[in-house]
Order: sequence, then C-alpha cells, then structure tokens
Amino acid sequence: MTTLKSKLQEDLNAAIKERDELRSSTLRLTLAAITKEEVAGKEKRELSDDEVQKVITREAKKRREAAEAFAQGGRPEQAEREKAEGEVLAAYLPKQLSDDELGEIVSQAVQEARAAGAEGPRAMGAVMKIVNPKVAGQAEGGRVAAAVRKLLAG
Repeated sequence: MTTLKSKLQEDLNAAIKERDELRSSTLRLTLAAITKEEVAGKEKRELSDDEVQKVITREAKKRREAAEAFAQGGRPEQAEREKAEGEVLAAYLPKQLSDDELGEIVSQAVQEARAAGAEGPRAMGAVMKIVNPKVAGQAEGGRVAAAVRKLLAG
C-alpha cells in the first residue's frame, strides 16, 4: 500500500475511534474513490502516491464546486459541510501557491514562450505547457489559465 493511502487509512481509523463523523465520512469517500481508480481499467493495480494525490485533488475540487453550488442554491448549511470536507482533504495536499508566486512562474513562462516565438493569444498553449509541470498539484488549472490569460492580454 502506498504511504499516502496508508496514512489516509490510519487517519480514518483514528477518526472512527474519535467519533469524528465529518473526517471519517470524508476519508471513507476519498478511499472509495482511490479504490475505484485502482480497479478501473482491465486489471487491478496499486496507485502511486502521485496518483493518489491526483484523486485527492479531484475530490477536493468536487467539494469546492459543490460548496459553491449549494451556496448559490440557498443551502448554506450544506455549503458549509462541503467546505469543511474540502478542508479535511486539503490537509493531504501540497501547499497551494500564492497569487504572487503563481504570477512570477507564469511571467517567466510567458518570457520563455515569447523567446521561442509564441505571440498573442495563440501563445496560451505554449505558456501552459511550460507552466503546468512547474505548478503541478500546487495550483488549480483554472487559476493558472486565468493568470496566463491576464499576462498575455496585458
């Protein structure tokens, strides 16, 4: 078992013993998503820590989107629950980049892309190819794309 998956399992056991309903249900759902990912495809396989982290990131994003939807739909108590679940999952993810750090990485990538001959709106793809490996797991794709668009337009 990967170290991250075993940590989730240990934390789930601790949450159950502490009768922490929020953490235990969130970790159960996350472990179920990991197991689903492991058995998807033609044969069962063990996920690496990076793959487990991608599953956790996807689950955290689902929680954020659900919280926004519930808030817009006039269900603040459900929105709060989703936000709390997202915070539980955030503990297992790498620290997110600040807007300043992200901006700096994007501006360097824009300079690299321009040096390679990419100009205007068409440079978006070239810049994203440079930025994505540098910020993998530390910034959401939508945030990165918005920063790139802002710099290319400006």
